[in-house]
Amino acid sequence: MKWHKITIKTITDAEDIIICYMEDIGLEGAQIEDKIPLTPLEKEKMFVDIPPVSEEDDGIAYLNFFVEDEEGLNIDEIVENVKTELEAIRDFTDIGEGSVMLSETEDLDWINNWKKYFHQFYIDDLLVIPSWEEIENPEHTGKILHIDPGTAFGTGAHETTQLCIRQIKKFVNENTEILDVGCGSGILGIVALMYGAKHAKGTDLDPCAIDASAENLANNGISPEDFEIIIGNIISDKEVQDWAGYEKYDIVVANILHNVLDVLTPVILHQLKPGGIYITSGIIDEKEGFMLDVMKRDGLEVLDVTRQGEWVSITARKPE
Repeated sequence: MKWHKITIKTITDAEDIIICYMEDIGLEGAQIEDKIPLTPLEKEKMFVDIPPVSEEDDGIAYLNFFVEDEEGLNIDEIVENVKTELEAIRDFTDIGEGSVMLSETEDLDWINNWKKYFHQFYIDDLLVIPSWEEIENPEHTGKILHIDPGTAFGTGAHETTQLCIRQIKKFVNENTEILDVGCGSGILGIVALMYGAKHAKGTDLDPCAIDASAENLANNGISPEDFEIIIGNIISDKEVQDWAGYEKYDIVVANILHNVLDVLTPVILHQLKPGGIYITSGIIDEKEGFMLDVMKRDGLEVLDVTRQGEWVSITARKPE
């Protein structure tokens, strides 16, 4: 099997934001090459007797994305989209050289190789575990989220997802109707249902979200009737807006980059009930002020601002 390999040369400080932007144009599962020193725990997991020898960190990072070569694929168009996104990022943050190189590779088992890097972890009292692992701590009494994200969507490990989960847990109750905009593999809606939400809906641009979410619903024993998903753009598609419904949701969550939240927020106000909660994340720390201005612009009351790493979550309320 032949794969196209798209390599972006950047700096380590820009890794996360570039990966998020690439996800928006369909490039998932970045392979990162940098010289950031391993932590003691990482060394312990990777080596037994021989300590790793690494070069001094020079701040340079290479991000590799793999695209399967298939009939009808326009790889040149994809590369141009990558370059356009990089220039958009460069407008507000340093990405270093930001060059793009295209090459080819054979027989890459991308579907399964990444699994060795994803292991169970905790988000406070919530255990997140992939379908191929057994629970390591038999004394765990909290809730368990079983996730098999495949290659298309995240695992819940990213800071932005964790920020959203903590806010959902804070506001959800047995009467909650929740809408997840950009639902991906369904993690946020599933967590809301696990913690007592009455019903969930989700929207996404990627058709893969349907199968990925269905698999995760099944892994967690949740009926598809409790979490409905539609493919489409709620910002511009009236049909999607009508499907979601108006003034219906106690919580709307959107883990999306700030430039999308800017145009999403005035639209999503129509889906929120008066007094409804709007949970946002995917906001790089440099854009916190920008998003606070967006909330103020659209008449929302900011309730909470939380941070993890370089990411920010802003939770607001629609006026009664």
